[in-house]
Amino acid sequence: MNTRIIFSLLVILISRTLVAADKLDTAQIEQLTGLKGKLNEQENVFKVSAPRSDIKISVDQWQMPPFMGLTSWAAFIPGKTEPAMVMGDLVLMQDEVNPVMSAALDNGLEVTALHNHFFYDEPKVYFMHIGGEGQADKLAKGVRAALDAVKQVRSRRHDPASSFGKPLGAENSITAAPLQQLLANKGESKDGMFKAVFGRTAKMPCGCEVGKEMGVNTWAAFAGSDDNAVVDGDFVVAADELQPVLKSLRHSGVNIVAIHHHMSHEEPRLLFLHYWGRGSARDLAAAVKSALSAAQTASGK
Repeated sequence: MNTRIIFSLLVILISRTLVAADKLDTAQIEQLTGLKGKLNEQENVFKVSAPRSDIKISVDQWQMPPFMGLTSWAAFIPGKTEPAMVMGDLVLMQDEVNPVMSAALDNGLEVTALHNHFFYDEPKVYFMHIGGEGQADKLAKGVRAALDAVKQVRSRRHDPASSFGKPLGAENSITAAPLQQLLANKGESKDGMFKAVFGRTAKMPCGCEVGKEMGVNTWAAFAGSDDNAVVDGDFVVAADELQPVLKSLRHSGVNIVAIHHHMSHEEPRLLFLHYWGRGSARDLAAAVKSALSAAQTASGK
């Protein structure tokens, strides 16, 4: 066969392969997510959405239609290094956040932010940003798993929960010594409570180095009793550490309540996640220790 003909056939084959790779199976995405979508041909993005019409939500005493920003969505685009990429935002009630986060993390998605969009909203609404790269069908199944977790929570009770459950006692009586030993941190005790702080450093645009006392720290504060305790705190993590720390805390049953930035233009870029856990003080300290270890492993330290 003529060399020129062979070359032309190869060009056609490669071109067809590239075109095929640049297209998403939108019907499959709809089937796997259980949602209808729209294709933006200009951006080559296929977006599925799910308005939160199952619960009446008021903001500043006004019942807000889903069109005004109460719609969960996931947008898919052909990838460059992976077959596809997904980004999305899920509209969640407080009691849905952590079951949905676990479902997303356990099904191949990343959770990249968690925050509120409103003041004076009833019931309180949170927004969880998700993302991921890989096979489009796997990403779509991850989105479906997250949305199914919402349905599972709401099937157990229609009205969003107003607390995590068992309240703390009026007095605090945390025994500090076992927690100090477990966390390898002397910490500070006050009125039956205990708090451990772990600092790290970052450089700001002014050239200043900021550390523990400037707020660049991970901390864990314990209250209640040794058998019925609460831990709340903050993890400061680099980007590569975020997903391992989230997975570690969720696998330990600790609730994530916010993921966001505290600074801008710092080096390295850092994220902060706030958490809240219930259980025995020792189990909660072990959960914090595991998450600290996950961060160190991810950072290669």
